[in-house]
Amino acid sequence: MRASLSWIVLACAVAGPALAAEPLALDDASLSGSDRYHRCLSLVQRNASAAYDAAAVWQGAGGGAGAAHCTALALVALRRYGEAAAKLDQLSRNSEISGATERAELLDQAGNAWLLGGDPANADASFTAALALTPGDPDILADRARAKGARQDWPGAEKDLSAVLAGDPNRADILVLRASARHAEGRKAEARADIDQALNIYRDYPEALVERGEMKAESGDTAGALADWQRVMSVSPNSAEAAAARKHIADLNASPPAK
Repeated sequence: MRASLSWIVLACAVAGPALAAEPLALDDASLSGSDRYHRCLSLVQRNASAAYDAAAVWQGAGGGAGAAHCTALALVALRRYGEAAAKLDQLSRNSEISGATERAELLDQAGNAWLLGGDPANADASFTAALALTPGDPDILADRARAKGARQDWPGAEKDLSAVLAGDPNRADILVLRASARHAEGRKAEARADIDQALNIYRDYPEALVERGEMKAESGDTAGALADWQRVMSVSPNSAEAAAARKHIADLNASPPAK
């Protein structure tokens, strides 16, 4: 009954207008519970609205945890994030879900749905509940750090990210996140050290280059900032980071010259 966290992201990416009914109904009597569940997940990717309706009918007919989970993922795909998160939180307490790891995964998915819905307080609570089941899980710690950052709890975010790095100091993505938290705390030298370390691990890491460019611009090193942002556009031209770099350059060009 599991779907990875990346599946939540996939569900969001494929969300769109409802399509015509497809030959993927879940009412085939020959389907086992597992087969019906996987068919439901496939339907979410193709037609989230139809998947939601079919999963709801399946759940009403005793589909159990599998039907409830598919319903929640369909809600994510439909961008009904709050409803999805509440359903995932509730599902984590379902008696059919006995394993701590599986319950923690559902709570982690709930936390990410809360974040997508702009509710970092509930996200933090879901991630904290997940960590009570799987203490020290690095991915959930990183997710909770994002929730704490969204709440501007920078010390809390920094603590969670440092815990992840204690177990794996070569996580460039976590170093960039910690740099952001430390910079927000005013710990600029430590933030820059994290960014430099991330770029030692991954030389052209776009997120680190964007962040370092921001730090350089803030310190008055306009040429250095431009070099970092132009590098991002060169190595990852179609990425979100390249879009951020272009915006930074446009903002810099629009700024009045220093006197």
